[in-house]
Amino acid sequence: YYLGLNMYDFQIKYKDQTEDIDVAKSPSFNVGLIGNLRLTEYLDLRLEPGVVFSNRTLTFPNFENERDQVREVNSSYVHIPLLLKFSAKRINNFKPFVVGGASVSHSRSSNEDNPQDNYDGQFRPKTQNYYYEIGFGIDFYFDYFKFTPSIRGVFGMSDELKRDNDINSPWTSNIESLKTRGLFINFTFQ
Repeated sequence: YYLGLNMYDFQIKYKDQTEDIDVAKSPSFNVGLIGNLRLTEYLDLRLEPGVVFSNRTLTFPNFENERDQVREVNSSYVHIPLLLKFSAKRINNFKPFVVGGASVSHSRSSNEDNPQDNYDGQFRPKTQNYYYEIGFGIDFYFDYFKFTPSIRGVFGMSDELKRDNDINSPWTSNIESLKTRGLFINFTFQ
């Protein structure tokens, strides 16, 4: 299993460059299980299903009223990465590695199907999202278990924003794409 910390952010591309939307991020946690299939001496295929919690606050420019300016994005995801782990040769009791692959997440707190939009105070990210992931870490071998700290970057591959019903919405009309990016620090016990 693994326990970890994460810091999710949004990468926002604009149609016309104006004032940026401020994204305030908060550290959150994640937990999950690991399935490992050794393919060769230095290559493993890993499935790491888990639950990820994240908190982000979007502050939109050009609004004076805080009710219109601030949108909270509190999310809980079922996150399922499929990864390849490339390990170096074990030296004494440690073995460095790099990892990369793809993942899918399903948001349990998405507002995608909500008919209300930003005019009613509802920011609506999509429910299903796809990512690619890259990272590195070190396996430490102890007498009864293996401990692995690792750092991983998670990068969204598709637009995650459900647009407002009004195509001229001051919240979503200037956004070309909104993609998640994040940093995971995981501590694995095997």
